[in-house]
Amino acid sequence: MHNQMTILEQMTERAKQNPRRIVLPEGDEPRTLEAANIILKEKIAQLILIGDPVVINRMAEEKGYAYIREAKIVNPLTDPKMGEYATLLYELRKAKGMTPEEAAKKAQDPLYLGCLMIKNGDADGELAGARGTTADTIRPAFQILKTKPGVKIVSGAFLMLTPAKQLGEEGMLFFADCAVNPCPNAEELAQIAISTAETARVLGGYEPRVAMLSFSTKGSAKHELIDKVTEATRIAKELAPDLNLDGELQADAALVESVGAKKAPGSPVAGKANVLVFPDLQAGNIGYKLVERFSGADAIGPILQGIAAPVNDLSRGCKVQDIVQMVVITANQAIK
Repeated sequence: MHNQMTILEQMTERAKQNPRRIVLPEGDEPRTLEAANIILKEKIAQLILIGDPVVINRMAEEKGYAYIREAKIVNPLTDPKMGEYATLLYELRKAKGMTPEEAAKKAQDPLYLGCLMIKNGDADGELAGARGTTADTIRPAFQILKTKPGVKIVSGAFLMLTPAKQLGEEGMLFFADCAVNPCPNAEELAQIAISTAETARVLGGYEPRVAMLSFSTKGSAKHELIDKVTEATRIAKELAPDLNLDGELQADAALVESVGAKKAPGSPVAGKANVLVFPDLQAGNIGYKLVERFSGADAIGPILQGIAAPVNDLSRGCKVQDIVQMVVITANQAIK
């Protein structure tokens, strides 16, 4: 099984061997530009930067980022394909009342343009958010790329690399939803579980064992909050009968073999879960941050899942290294 130090190295290798075209809409954002230089130098991905080439090239020159010249720079004000992108946006949104004029203006918004390039087959994935909110990044992705077939909901998973090697997949787990949906209903929770299992397969390279978490294990408590998780478990099993998934489980029953054996005997997941699905965003967001702070775990993400093509969101406080890592992840999501 993977040693977790190498999981990012393995993903980086995979990205290098299958070069993907990743668009960075914030082409003149300083951390993004520095990260882009590293990515191009190490040949991790082909990059498309959106912005004014004069500004981007001047910044690169001042900082000595020699590899930026290998990026494709798309200026939304002058690019010859802008008419094509505006038409595409109009076709996608006219039923919602968008006019051709509005589409032409909207297509110049880098976050819309990035998604239009993917939709048009000119790019494979996008990473943004160093300057804007999660909603700013997700909205165009929803409108232009839509969700994956059979999935109605976009969610955010974290890859947790923890020093607790006895837990998860040698200390590696995926947590969700920790970023997007405040209060998913049972059906949405089931879809989040299936999306996260897929993310674990694609990025973690392991067979997922999914725990639907609650404050009860197999009916040990009664409450409508628990009913939602039990119902989500039932729906997820129906949607993905081959998936190793069980619930409702408390976190210790999901993770610790001895507790799992006692509280949920015979469960295929209890005591050995490597994917944790939280009942709502409060639990998920608090949960991953606690694990990160108490155990010194690396929390990589949020990794957005459920969109028809990979679009990821950075936090505004991100570091250059975070951007490089997220490009690696976006590229891996784009490798089918």
